Amino acid sequence: MRSITTLDLQYAHRFYGFKGEAQYLHGHTGKLTIEVEDSIESGVNLVFPCNEIQKTAWEVLKNFDHALILREDDPLLPAILKVYEEQGIKNGAPTNKMKGSAFKTDLATAYPDCRLVVTKETMTVEGMIKIVYDLLKDKLNIAKLTFTSGVNAATQEYEPAKTIDRCPLCGIALNENGVCPKCGYKK
Repeated sequence: MRSITTLDLQYAHRFYGFKGEAQYLHGHTGKLTIEVEDSIESGVNLVFPCNEIQKTAWEVLKNFDHALILREDDPLLPAILKVYEEQGIKNGAPTNKMKGSAFKTDLATAYPDCRLVVTKETMTVEGMIKIVYDLLKDKLNIAKLTFTSGVNAATQEYEPAKTIDRCPLCGIALNENGVCPKCGYKK
C-alpha cells in the first residue's frame, strides 16, 4: 500500500549554460509528490500518515523553499555571495526563521542561513528528483517521486526496500531508541 503527500516549493534559479530566457535568474513554483510504500500498521490502519511524511520531508526540503538554487560553477554564485556579504546577510538575517538543517551531499549543499542551495548539476525537474531522493532515501520508504515546475514534469519510481519500525498507536516512525516521538509509545 502507498501513502501520497505533496509539498509546494517556491525558489529562484537559472539554467546556467542554456541559451535564451532560461539563462536569466527567474522564480519558479514547484510541486513535489512523494509516494511512500509500506505495510498497513494494524493499530491505526495506515501505511504512513501523510502529515508525518510531510514533516519528515519538510525538515530537509524547506531549505529549497524561497531559496536561491545555483549550480556550483555558475559565475553568478560569487557575485551573489558578495552582495549577501555587503548587505550583511551572508550568514543569515535575524528574520530568517524557516531554516532546515544544513546538508552536504554529492549532489547539493544547503546554506540555510542565507537561503541558498548549491547543486552539482542544472536544476531541472529531473535534477530535483535526484537530489530529493538522495536526501530522503534513508528517512522514508520512497516508491515514487514526481516533481512539476511550470509546464515541466518528471517522475521516477523506486523499488522500496526499507523496513521502518512504526508506532502501533499513531503509525509514525519510531526513533533510534524505539520510542514514538509523537505519543511516547515504547517498543
